Amino acid sequence: MRLIGWVAFLASCTVPVFANDTTAQMTTGGLEFVSHGEIAMESEELFISREEIRVTYRFRNDGTEDHSILVAFPMPEIVPDHFSPVAYPTGPEDNLFEFETTFNGEPVAVELHEYAYASGVDRTKLLRQLDLPLYPMGDAATEKTAALGAEELEKLLFYGLVMPDEFDMGEGWETRYWPSWTYKATYTWEATFPAGETVTVEHRYVPSVGGTVGVALLSEPFEGYDPAEEYRTRYCTDDAFKAAVRKSLRDPNEPWSAPFYESWISYILTTGGNWAGGAIENFRLVVDKGSPQNLVSFCGEGVSKIGPTTFAMVRTDFWPEQELNILILERQPDM
Repeated sequence: MRLIGWVAFLASCTVPVFANDTTAQMTTGGLEFVSHGEIAMESEELFISREEIRVTYRFRNDGTEDHSILVAFPMPEIVPDHFSPVAYPTGPEDNLFEFETTFNGEPVAVELHEYAYASGVDRTKLLRQLDLPLYPMGDAATEKTAALGAEELEKLLFYGLVMPDEFDMGEGWETRYWPSWTYKATYTWEATFPAGETVTVEHRYVPSVGGTVGVALLSEPFEGYDPAEEYRTRYCTDDAFKAAVRKSLRDPNEPWSAPFYESWISYILTTGGNWAGGAIENFRLVVDKGSPQNLVSFCGEGVSKIGPTTFAMVRTDFWPEQELNILILERQPDM
């Protein structure tokens, strides 16, 4: 079942990035997500706000035996951009996303699996050999990369793991190398699902927010890239949504003059299809908008306003075939 349609509402200030539970197994290459034929996802409820993400699941074991399995919660990739206003995770090294989970109300100890990629190749081993943190956006990664010798930096540059930045501060040209590897993370834990019973799993974590200063969707196409088409495909922005943004322009001839910041959210939905039946029997998404002055657009079906600041999408037998991407336009202060 494909997500279709669009929704444009006055929505919340900032929005997080989050993911979906799945079954998994450990292999020599890391985590391998697998299907489970007897444990069904009876329901999934997502609550999204700028302060917190809450995901509550009810899983039902339709089999005649207990099942102890490895449960995985993959986080979206973090692609570093050292010159953008993206709000990256700031939690401790062993729990960057400040992730917490409970199983039937009891706290669960989770394990964080981390990987570093460049050009689609796993370079985790190389970074560990150089004593570099796998998370590229922290001060430690920046400082340790800068402290490497010329031979090591040349190797990282060859593999696309660093980005050179040339500058002149008045004392001649200098080159600084920024960490540019992609960070992938998944939380796992073991859980036992009793035969014939339903259990409740809940996650909470602090969101990470991507975005830009200004609004790009009204920009003219250039060099084969059409911002309007990308936003329409990714966020289902339609003519009505664009008209609302255009109406807000401070200068009608300047598409970047809309008084908004962009915020982005990407939710990994497709792993929800790894449970029995491949569908989420009851799915409910709630977004808390926070401020009535903001705009939001995303691909959804049957979205309705359920409160002064909240919007909901409710589906039954929901079969996620693509990820959920949400565009938030946050009204700039004093504009």
